[in-house]
Order: sequence, then C-alpha cells, then structure tokens
Amino acid sequence: MRQTTRRDFLKCSAAVGVGLASGPLWAASNEAAEKPGSNMALGLVTYLWGRDWDLPTLVANCQKAGVLGVELRTEHAHKVEPNLTASEREAVKKRFADSPVTLVGLGTNEAYHYADPAALKRAIERTKEFIKLGHDVGCSGVKVKPNDLPKGVPQEKTIEQIGKSLNAVAAFGADYGQQIRLEVHGGCSPLPIIKQIMDVADHPNVGVCWNSNGADLGGEGLEHNFNLVKGRFGATAHVRELDLNDYPYQQLIGLFVKMDYAGWILLECRTDPPDRAQALVQQREVWQAMLAKAQAAA
Repeated sequence: MRQTTRRDFLKCSAAVGVGLASGPLWAASNEAAEKPGSNMALGLVTYLWGRDWDLPTLVANCQKAGVLGVELRTEHAHKVEPNLTASEREAVKKRFADSPVTLVGLGTNEAYHYADPAALKRAIERTKEFIKLGHDVGCSGVKVKPNDLPKGVPQEKTIEQIGKSLNAVAAFGADYGQQIRLEVHGGCSPLPIIKQIMDVADHPNVGVCWNSNGADLGGEGLEHNFNLVKGRFGATAHVRELDLNDYPYQQLIGLFVKMDYAGWILLECRTDPPDRAQALVQQREVWQAMLAKAQAAA
C-alpha cells in the first residue's frame, strides 16, 4: 500500500480511499529525506498530559516543545466537540493554521462491539458527527475503537459487526477527507483479532492505529504481530513515554523505520510529571535519539 505525504493527503482529501499512511513532511534536507522513516514525526495525544490545557495553551506548549502534531481527545479542556458552531469550528481551524502545530485528528470513544443494535446505531451516528467536525476544523482523521468481545455473543459475529461498521463510517468519512483510525484497544487488543477485523473492514479509508499494548508482545512476539497489520496502518500510531522500560520502544521504532512509515507517532502519556510541558520536551529528545539510532541501523 503506497504511503503518501501530508501534502498529497490534503490534495486528495475528498477522494475515496485517502492514503492510509499519510503523514507530515518532516525531512530537513534531501539527505535526511533519503533515510527510511524521515517522514515520521512526533506528536501528542491529549489523553492525560493535555487533558486540562485549553486550545491556546495546548498549541503554545506543543510549539515550544517542538512536538508539532496533536490528536485531540474528546471531553477534554480544549472542547473541540460536535456541538461547536460553524464560526467556532472555523476558529479552531484558523488557530492551527496560524501555528506550526498540525491538528492530526480527533480522538473519540466511539466503538462498534455493542450487542444492542440501538447502541451500535448511536455509535455510528456519533462517529459521523465527529467526521463532519474533523472536516470543518481541518484535521485528517477520526480515531475509533473496536472495542470488546461481549460475553454470550460468538466472537466471529462481533468481529464481523465491527468490520462492517468500520466500512460504513469509512465510506462516509472518505466524502469528508477523514480517515477512520482503528485504535488497537480493549478486548480486541490482540493483533490477530485486529487483523480479523481488518480483513472484514476492507474499505481503503480504514487504517489501524498501533497502540503499544502489552498484548503486542504475546504469541510470536512484537515483530510478528506488527507484521500482521502493518499493511493497513493509518496515519497515526500511539506510544507511551518512550523512556519507560515496560515496552520495547526502540525495537518498535526500528520496525516503523524499516517499513519507512510516513505518519505520526503520538505520545499518549500516562504519568503525571510536575511540569508536563517540560516533560514533552524531554520526550521529544528521547524520540530524536531513538529515531537516529533506528535509522543508523536500517
């Protein structure tokens, strides 16, 4: 599957099947651009570290830290939600356009595993509202979840339901230039399950959002599980603090470099440092060192 640059993505944003690995232009020179992984960049998911930053503070902190991409979680202090008026949406779009920080996407809690048909319908309709919002505020995609395998329901039935639901929202999203990014999350976290879902969700506008879960290391190990879904990666991947020792992040970054991934590696940090803005600077420095090491080994 061909990877595209963010510029290509923006040019083709209204087309069905936008490039699943569209990402930022991040090469400082022709020499750097020749290195695998040169079109990857580090960004932030506003899970905990950005949860109570209003939009001006969030943009300013990311700009100062040199972490120049953001996925906005729903129900956080930045308040980028479907209830925004047209003028409020335009203001959000302008704030990012006037800064070096890219609004990468919207992080929703919508999921498609529900055994109750009414709950499933609500989730799909709510996803469509976020898709419209994403289009209006100028981002390129919406993150969703699988999310579980309900007891008493055959696993294959839930997997098929999730996959078909993803196809429906992906087709809708393609008309708005919004990629649907399936976060590897919840009871569906094992990568063989995600692969089964993606085998059903064959619309080209659905991409996998790697989520750096402990389950990634199960079975035949990280590289095997990575390879199960790497052909369907979307424009975003989630990591935790890169200097924690509970996950093989150097190996993971090496795998992304090896495939010449061209998307956003987004920090979904879980600790509570006293100065989160400064901690973001430190994570960017760790990222740069890891990326350089992975490129040198490629």
